[in-house]
Formats: sequence, C-alpha cells, structure tokens
Amino acid sequence: MKPRLWLFAALGLAAVPVIAIASHRQAASSSATAEAIAASFKPFAPNVKTRADAKNFYVESDGMPDHPLMVGITAWQQQVPIPQRYVGSNAWQFPLRPVPAANPLSGKTHFFRGAMALAADGVPIFNALNNRGVDSFKIGELDEFGGHCGRADDYHYHIAPLYLEKILGRGKPIAYALDGYAIYGQSEPDGKPVTGLDEFNGHTTAALGYHYHGTKTYPYLNGGFHGEVQEIGGQVDPQPRAQSPRPDTPPLPGAKITAFSRPKPGSYSLTYVIQGQTCLVNYKVETNGSYTFDYVNPEGKAITLNYPQRGQGGGGRQQERPGPSITPAKPTDFQLISSVVENGGLLPKAFTCDGESASPPVAWKNAPAGTKSFALVMHHYPPGETEAPHVYWLAYNISLDIKAIPQNDRTTGARGVNTVNRRSQYAPPCSQGPGKKWYILTLYALSDQVKLDTSSGVTRDTLLKSLEGKVLSASVLNVAYERQRSE
Repeated sequence: MKPRLWLFAALGLAAVPVIAIASHRQAASSSATAEAIAASFKPFAPNVKTRADAKNFYVESDGMPDHPLMVGITAWQQQVPIPQRYVGSNAWQFPLRPVPAANPLSGKTHFFRGAMALAADGVPIFNALNNRGVDSFKIGELDEFGGHCGRADDYHYHIAPLYLEKILGRGKPIAYALDGYAIYGQSEPDGKPVTGLDEFNGHTTAALGYHYHGTKTYPYLNGGFHGEVQEIGGQVDPQPRAQSPRPDTPPLPGAKITAFSRPKPGSYSLTYVIQGQTCLVNYKVETNGSYTFDYVNPEGKAITLNYPQRGQGGGGRQQERPGPSITPAKPTDFQLISSVVENGGLLPKAFTCDGESASPPVAWKNAPAGTKSFALVMHHYPPGETEAPHVYWLAYNISLDIKAIPQNDRTTGARGVNTVNRRSQYAPPCSQGPGKKWYILTLYALSDQVKLDTSSGVTRDTLLKSLEGKVLSASVLNVAYERQRSE
C-alpha cells in the first residue's frame, strides 16, 4: 500500500484516497461555479441551454434573440438572420476558471474573425472592429441593439448588449468573454460607478476579482483578452461554426433596413428601402430543413429561390434538437466580378452613353454543382419612381463552359431586349439628373437552359419567370454612375 495515497490506513481510520478527496473538492467547486454562471443564462431558457464539465462551461442556442433585429442598418451586406445550430459539440464554450494570460492579446491587432464573447441571451459578440479593422458601430453596420449578420447569415453583436441589464438585474453578468471572465454592465454590482478600466475594458475588484464591463464607447466590451485563449486563423479556437444554406452576398450600397418581423414560427420578413423604393426579403424554413427565399421588388413581384439544408444552417428554433454538430459542406462562393469596376464602385465612363457605350467585361467563378447554364440581368430603379425597373442588359442560355463575357461582346448567349431602345443588346447607362445612380448586375446559375418565345423579344419579366425552379445560386454586382456637371 502506498502511504501517499492512503494517509489514514496506519491510524486504523477509513481509507480515503487523497486524489479522490481533491477530485471531489474540485468537482464541488466546479459545480458551484457553473451554477453561478448559469444564473445569467437562465432567464432565456429554454431557447438557451447550459451545461458544464470539470473544465468548461457550455452554452447551446440558435443565436436568435427575441428583440427586433437588423432595423437601422445603413451599411448592409444583404445577409439576414437565420437560426444556427450551436448545440452538442458545436456549442459555445469557455473555461470555468479563467487563467490570466502571460501575454494578453489586444482586439486592436487580433481576433478580427469570430466571436470574443457570448451574451446571456445566447448571441455571440464579435470584436468591435470588423474584419477590416473598422469600428462597425460608427459606419452604420449595426442595428438598434448593436448587432448584424455575418456571411453565414449568423446574427451577432459587435458592442455590449447593455439592454440585458434591465432583464437580468443589477449584479449579474450580461455576457462572458471566451477567456472565461465575466462582462458586467455600466456599473458595479453594488451600484457604484466603474473606474480604472484597463485597455481591455476590465479591472480587478475585491468582490469580483478581474472582470470586464460593457461601455457605450470603444472598445464597448472586452477589447482583448486578459485571460488565456488560443488564437488560430485570427479567431479564438475552439468556437462553433455558423452555417447558412445560401452563399454569402455582396453589400447593397444605399440600402437601409427599416423593419424586421416574424409572421409565424420559422418565418421571417425583412424590409429595406433603396433609392426611395421599398423591397422585401421574405424567407422561411421548410419542414425538411431547406429555406425558401422570396426577394420582392418595389412592384411586389418576387424571385423565389430555394436553398437545401446545408450542415448546421437548416432548422429553426422550433426544430432544434440536441446532438452532435454536423460537419458542414463547403459553401459555394459563386461570384460575379468585373475587371473594370469593383462591387459598389463607379462604372467607368467608357461603358456609359457619355463614353463608348461598350458593355463592361464580366466574369464569374465557383458555380455550384449541377449548373447547366447562366443568365445575366442588369437593371436600375430610378429614384422616386414606382414603375418597372429600367433594363439595360439581358443575356441567357450562356453555356457552362463560358466563364466570362468580354468587353463590348454582342454574341455570348441569347439576348433579351432592353427597355431603353427595345433592342436585343446592351444599353449603356445614361444618368439623368444630379447624383449617383445605382445599377444592379445579377448573374444566375441555372440547373438547365430556358425555353422562351423570342418572336416579340424576351423581356426581363419573361426571363425571370422562366428561371423559376431553376436557380441554384445568384451573385450581384452593384455599380454606380454619376454624370459630371459639365456634361
């Protein structure tokens, strides 16, 4: 018998292993710590679930808070909130007992990807600086609650969700940083004002030890990590993967989100205004986990796209179930580009009626599996007008082996008629009146070619009607043109 393991045997007392005593005490301590942490998340049950082991605390949620979403965003990337499957092995986690880092890392130079904290309502919180190192709050990317959606249609905050103080009450953390330290609101639990915050928005008090605070000025929450974390690929590792059934979308300059609603469980509607026109994105999760999106133009006409369930992207809150995460398939990066203008950029004069009236060169990449042909549409909604959009370019039945349309091309694919001169060719933008005008080029990847009556010319409406049920993916290139006053 080893004396160091059985201290009491020689005294004739009950033999109790020292290791067992230590483990028991550690488990009891972990249980007490986990119970204290769980108190912040409990008000949001059952949509937010928690558990713990001896080392980590885990939070499961779908990332969809109950407050209004997206309203007020003026720098929109066209993503919308979709329930995520942060469950099982894909749950959020942070250490029960945080350890101060030997070399604390700042959010000014690290962690431009992924979350840095998790709010009590189960919503992740990203760096206050976006992936370009710019303060998201200051450039109109965030809604009234400090959140927006990422490329995976995943809703997250970029500033501290201070509204949670009213729900949780004074003295409870509103979030936890992924290093395990708690994030409190704008005052200490005893009501006293916060003083002496470090560069990470944290400090040490006798009552709480080290902890962070949410503030209304940068860095808004933990501006880095006082505690130990592992950074891989510019983000804290491990952390859950978000997944959307549809490809990520480009920014839509000039759009402002004005409303968001949930007409019924698993159904959502987002309203935005662009150039004085009101548009809608209506979407819902189907019983098989796929999503149906209706992109509704100012006339009330919709393009309907169905996206099959992909990895963790499918399923609404009413379908959430525990279990291991699913390894998501690699999302398609179908993208329309041009060598002469970037998305959101100014179209060079050569491609307008003030120049050579040439059609711009365009190209595309990463077409989804199953693509058989492509269709291209270029249109524009005049400010303050409610009639059908002006159409400048229609090309369809573009074969799969074609990856680009060269400048001033007149032969690629079949051609539809524009609304400028009613010809089956490119019509150059001819901006009227002051100010910048926006033109939208949309490329559709199709599961088949389309069959149309061409005797009277193919219009945008007839083309879009023929695409129903065939669209696998779509990519948008937004370009602008502004006539100089001297012209």
